[in-house]
Amino acid sequence: MGRTLMENGKYRCHDFVEGHNHEHYIPSTTHMILLIDDSGIRPKAAFEYMGRRAGGRQNLGYTPKDHHNYLRSKRQHDLGYGEAASLLQYFTEQSRLDPSFSYVVQLDMDELITNIFWADARMIIEYALFGDVVTFDTTFRTNKKNRPFGIFAGFNHHRGDIVFGAALLYDEMVESFKWLFEAFLKTHRQKKPITIFTDQDAAMAKAILEVFHGTWHGLCIWHLMQNAIKHLGNLMKNRSSFLSDLKKCVYQYVEEVQFESVWEELWIKYGVENNSWLNRLYGLKEKWVSSYMNNTFTGGMRSTQLSENINADLKDYTKSTLDIVQFFKHFERVVNEKHANELKAEFDARNKLPKNMFSHIKIIKHAGEVYTPKIFDLFQDEFSMVSDCHIKWKNESSSLGEYGVGIDEQEIEFKVECNPSESIVQCSYRKFETFSILCCHALKVLDLLDIKLIPKAYILSRWTRAARIMVIEDSREKRLWNMLIWLPHNVIHCYAVNW
Repeated sequence: MGRTLMENGKYRCHDFVEGHNHEHYIPSTTHMILLIDDSGIRPKAAFEYMGRRAGGRQNLGYTPKDHHNYLRSKRQHDLGYGEAASLLQYFTEQSRLDPSFSYVVQLDMDELITNIFWADARMIIEYALFGDVVTFDTTFRTNKKNRPFGIFAGFNHHRGDIVFGAALLYDEMVESFKWLFEAFLKTHRQKKPITIFTDQDAAMAKAILEVFHGTWHGLCIWHLMQNAIKHLGNLMKNRSSFLSDLKKCVYQYVEEVQFESVWEELWIKYGVENNSWLNRLYGLKEKWVSSYMNNTFTGGMRSTQLSENINADLKDYTKSTLDIVQFFKHFERVVNEKHANELKAEFDARNKLPKNMFSHIKIIKHAGEVYTPKIFDLFQDEFSMVSDCHIKWKNESSSLGEYGVGIDEQEIEFKVECNPSESIVQCSYRKFETFSILCCHALKVLDLLDIKLIPKAYILSRWTRAARIMVIEDSREKRLWNMLIWLPHNVIHCYAVNW
């Protein structure tokens, strides 16, 4: 290029030789550059990969700087209308691809976006099937703007983690959480979870109390223990057993009176009667002590670990320079990976026989037929303890028999009530009430009464192989369809099982 310096200090171009120029990128490789960038691979590694695919850097036709500039130009173009407009454009496109895609946006007085909640069709179906227990966590921060990112998560029938919705928040104040929880209920047709687990955030707790009426609110045990170490670390030095004693208070006792007695012993033993943090924790005992939770279904969940697992996966893809639309794309990828894990678990369940340690016992065969492999393993673990259980006393004077059941070398005894004619079996251990599989004490009594199958009332559909079979009413023709709901990618597929 020829140029001349003019009097005003500017240059004037008078000649251009096109042969001296080169393309910033080969058009045929543009789609590859974008795919790699969407995958979260950093530009330097992406350039190296493209060079190997082309047989060497010299064959690419562009430099690392060109690669970087192209991506920067692409992102600037994507955000040409501003972050808010790009976000709404993204949501509009998702709604076009997925008519059930739902999003709610809150604006401030200046009509700027503050809080966002969204859920796709798959998340909505997942919540309808498995939204009985939910965890919610906002410990993850998205990018250099440090916005709180919240995930609603839960268990599927394979006990794999699934997502029910996600949010980007402006702050973590009570009003923001109230708006979010109301948006969550609106999206999920006002269906409230039975149980929700969070950390000890006071603003979040207040919002849950106001919005999720009737939902039991549990505290994440992992966060609780971390806070205990932070506030009471001085009590854990020199091989102290304080932490293990505290964990016993959390997990070990079934009866409330047992917990209260042991908690008082803990106070006296470590001289913490006046510790303000521990006293506040005691005031929240209904949210973390097992003996106060045995009337609430938790599905075995005691923490927000599911949400945090997803956060950890998301960190593998994100970096501080990401714009909001890129972040959403990476989140989609993480959710799709969770779904792929379920597809694999479903394939294995259909094509591999579960390991059966009691193949000659009918109730175990029955469990293997109805439960998913993961739940079957847990049921089989309970059954393996039946031989260690003993009937210490019994009262069969009425139709509802009563039995005292204990385990070898354990002083604790549990009361089991059973009416075979009405298929009733209940244990004071309350394993079924909290997890929805029968405990070894109840199974011992069923074995004693020669009951060979799990009573129908004690098979929770959410743990079964048929958990995704839903009964749907066609209002136009007034008939019921049994449908198997499956959701690969962003498309809902419904396979008719029976008409």
